[in-house]
Amino acid sequence: MELTRAYKARRDARRPRLVDRYEILGFISSGTYGRVYKARSRDSDDDGEYAIKAFKVEKEGESGLVAAGISQSACREIALCRELSHINIMALREVLTENHAIYMILEYAEHDLLQVLQYHGHEERKPLPELTVKSFLWQLLNGLAYLHANWILHRDLKPANILVTTKGVVKIGDLGLARVYRQPLLPLADGDRVVVTVWYRAPELLLGAKHYTKAIDIWAVGCIFAELLTLRPIFKSEEVKMDGRKTPPFQRHQVVKIIEVLGTPTVARWPGVVDLPEYSNLAAIRDYWKTCSSKSEQGFDLLRLMLEYDPERRISADQAMDHPYFQEEPKPAFK
Repeated sequence: MELTRAYKARRDARRPRLVDRYEILGFISSGTYGRVYKARSRDSDDDGEYAIKAFKVEKEGESGLVAAGISQSACREIALCRELSHINIMALREVLTENHAIYMILEYAEHDLLQVLQYHGHEERKPLPELTVKSFLWQLLNGLAYLHANWILHRDLKPANILVTTKGVVKIGDLGLARVYRQPLLPLADGDRVVVTVWYRAPELLLGAKHYTKAIDIWAVGCIFAELLTLRPIFKSEEVKMDGRKTPPFQRHQVVKIIEVLGTPTVARWPGVVDLPEYSNLAAIRDYWKTCSSKSEQGFDLLRLMLEYDPERRISADQAMDHPYFQEEPKPAFK
């Protein structure tokens, strides 16, 4: 035991410390996973700024023995980020471990879409220019198409997880809930059913589907598209909390909100809806489009295809990138 401790001490002493590698410039955000800081490299050949994601250490033990580790979502995020390389996916520079803690060093983006929406959402602000909306949307679809081409579902797309640099480059971040999938998908584990923040959660998830596909990500992008146009969430409701429940509760308010905009799902529109576990709890988008800043008929068509009730009929990321909406003026800047 003493030899093991001595070896670990020598090994740790040889490792460069985080503060020796990076200068912490400030705090960015925190969540259930841990905290994120803005930092600058101390390397004289690298004047870049980075985001350091510091994961909370989980401790469990019996009989006085304590084991430290990180969550499954943190392990999943690190493993996936190490394999991914795309201009519209947040890049991982390196992973550092120190004193049982683990740090992801990520490229830095100055803003996220939530901040952009909040800034423009005040009454005195003007809507986002259609060129900006198209550029953001096309880049988001480009990054998502890359994930889906590599058999990865993001499962938590929302404005707060979409980063934007000062040059207007969109980066998909926070892969903590992402998972690799295969065709056909296996049934979900009981502990793995709550995915996607409720305002961006696809109807098949809300109605208790035991299988889902990449179409859940497209639904979330459709919600983000609508929000970019109106500066308000399209399906904003009050979330029903777990409150000690063993299984996720039925999100009645969210389903009602979707029905208010899209109408009630029917067998004709969604053939498999009657087989979903929560179907018994079920009690027009063009009207909603009138409230949007865009007047493009092609834009309306793309939003409609993203928000199809039936996931089998929902447009894919690749198909969405080729939609005529992006051929109209003004064309997206980063296409």
